[in-house]
Amino acid sequence: MSDSETPTPTAKQSPNTLLNRFLDGIEKVGNKLPDPAVMFFGLLIIVAFVSWGLSYVDFAERHPVTGDAITITNLLASDQLTSFLTGMVNTFMTFAPLGVVLVAMLGVGVAERSGFINVGIKLMLRVTPKMLLTPMLILVAIVSHTAVDAGYVLVIPLGGVIFYAAGRHPLAGIAAAFAGVSGGFSANFVPSAIDPLLQGFTESAAQIIDPSVQLNPLNNYAFTAVSSLVVVAIG
Repeated sequence: MSDSETPTPTAKQSPNTLLNRFLDGIEKVGNKLPDPAVMFFGLLIIVAFVSWGLSYVDFAERHPVTGDAITITNLLASDQLTSFLTGMVNTFMTFAPLGVVLVAMLGVGVAERSGFINVGIKLMLRVTPKMLLTPMLILVAIVSHTAVDAGYVLVIPLGGVIFYAAGRHPLAGIAAAFAGVSGGFSANFVPSAIDPLLQGFTESAAQIIDPSVQLNPLNNYAFTAVSSLVVVAIG
């Protein structure tokens, strides 16, 4: 099947309401922004120059453990530039979400080219009432944290596609998915990688009172499960 014959979700024309015109304006402004990689590089340069300026400032604050004066590291210094350039590959390879995101993107690429995503979207739209589309999308965004940070890469753009196919403004779908992924980062009724992280915080706090306390990684499960329902309702 050629690219021109690839099936796409059927989209309905969005009504020309005040909200849709407002979202269209946001979309036009957003499209004028530079590529995210260029923005990231620009912020990198800004942080480096800010660190250079602040490295000459003497702060009164002290490190709470060592008692040493807190100073700003000049990222433009020769030793810092050398460390940054020589460790760039290792930093990139050891970035925790990278492996999950790459594997997930490969799977999404295969699913998209095989038509699986189009069929899945149509089936979801067929069984999901229009009034429940937003909470369903937010719930899926929350559950996406089972795959760590892959939700930011996968669910947010899919939210736009799903809303577009349902005849709603795609930017609203992106916003709903972003609310679910970000607002539900620590809320999930499915055990995920966030549970061991929360367990470490909770155990450290509990050991201030009783050093012998040992907690299960699912000790926050009741809170995170109920929180997921609260996030869906607020979203």
